[in-house]
Amino acid sequence: MCFGEMRVLLTTLNSKYVHSNLALKYLYTVTADEYSDLDVREFTINNDPNYIYTELVRANYDMVCFSCYIWNIEQIKVLAADLKKAVPDIKIVLGGPEVSFGGATFMQENTWADFILCGEGEYSFYRFMEVIRDPKRPFDTVPGLIYRQSGKIFVNDVIEPLDFNLVPFPYSMLDCESDRVVYYESSRGCPFGCAYCLSSTEKRVRPLAMDRVKSDLGYFLYKQVMQVKFIDRTFNYDRDRAYEIFKYLIENDNGVTNFHFEICADLLDEGTLGLLATARKGLFQMEIGVQSANPETLAAVGRKENVYPLLFNTEKLVALGNIHTHVDLIAGLPHESYALFKRSFDKVYSLKADAMQLGFLKVLKGTPMEAQAVKYGIVARDRAPYEVIATDDISAQELAHLKMIENMLDIFYNRGGFSNTVEYLIDEIGLGAFEFYEMLADYYYEAGFQNRDRKKDDQYRILYAFASYAAAKTGLVRLEERAHARLLRDAEQNMNPENLKRFLRKGWIIK
Repeated sequence: MCFGEMRVLLTTLNSKYVHSNLALKYLYTVTADEYSDLDVREFTINNDPNYIYTELVRANYDMVCFSCYIWNIEQIKVLAADLKKAVPDIKIVLGGPEVSFGGATFMQENTWADFILCGEGEYSFYRFMEVIRDPKRPFDTVPGLIYRQSGKIFVNDVIEPLDFNLVPFPYSMLDCESDRVVYYESSRGCPFGCAYCLSSTEKRVRPLAMDRVKSDLGYFLYKQVMQVKFIDRTFNYDRDRAYEIFKYLIENDNGVTNFHFEICADLLDEGTLGLLATARKGLFQMEIGVQSANPETLAAVGRKENVYPLLFNTEKLVALGNIHTHVDLIAGLPHESYALFKRSFDKVYSLKADAMQLGFLKVLKGTPMEAQAVKYGIVARDRAPYEVIATDDISAQELAHLKMIENMLDIFYNRGGFSNTVEYLIDEIGLGAFEFYEMLADYYYEAGFQNRDRKKDDQYRILYAFASYAAAKTGLVRLEERAHARLLRDAEQNMNPENLKRFLRKGWIIK
């Protein structure tokens, strides 16, 4: 079949509707000028599998290319296998980090897969499309391609990363979706070597030229998109470069668009903090991966920074009051026991960031952590996302307990609406932050509140019931009454008047 008769789809399953896939946009941009029958369509892991399957079968595509990640690979494997059964002549192409490591083994285990493209895809995909169009061109000319031929699996070498400035702007041919986050990268690679991160495999950073970055960002500002999320692994690896981009965005602020960055807080200096203090509230979001406050743990995973400047600078960033700040911790890292994780939690919680994510180590394919798993006694799940089950330092039961605490942190801290009450309870009961959420989690799960989805109204009632329980347990006779007053204040601040009236009519007793 010649290419002119082929219909090709670039697709993926995002983790949420609001997310979008930048890789597909890059691939479309480098090929769409020459191949008119090329479509892009994005689904989510929350879509009904039958819906996705039906959409793909009824569209009569000749080739479907899936972008694969830890959050979607299991569903893609089922979907692609069914698609191959329904349309035996269809070609299935896979790419992305989840198939770029151990691709030959993946092909052996999944006979429905026809091709895998490993590594950066722009040039490889362009060459692949040329070969598909002209059968006289051999597959061994496509860099990073894994393919079947005469019953055997062949693996082509991956080329060195391209000059990133040669890669076209991914939104030059596809519009920015108004109801989705716009993903953008101003650099590729990372100068650091965190053992759990895929970016550790490429030490060199390849930045776009500053004129190109400003031009790209100017387009987003003109379009007044909702949010631009930079996926640069460490945006401020170069302080001067980061400063210039921050300054450009502040000076050209459209009053609408928000920009999200992942930064290293220990690299912040007074000049940058002073500049950020002048930004419109809501213009910037900063995500800071603290991961652990335990020096031995940080050294084991290849993080060389001193944690104390990182914490100090994060505290100063939060104190500005105009930057939404998100901090991350990872449970299950080497040399971090339950007790040491508790200490990390308390240090990071004390920063009072807008959001605090308690995540769990994922042993990703191709990372140094995968190679070191036996050394640290790390046991992880066999299926994506390969999350830690236990290590030499923390048991499966303790990690399950941290899962419970993660749930409480998400409900009563990250989602907002309980700040007056939670702060009061922590201070009055006299526990550290970790011990408070631990106590709350034990109560919540013992009562069975986790067994069904709860509306926010119910969470106010549950926290009131917890205050009553804590008062009886600690002997603090005024605790319930004073917690109730603060819960009422929280409810008044976070509910509109009609919802508040309806809530109060139903009362404070959880049913």
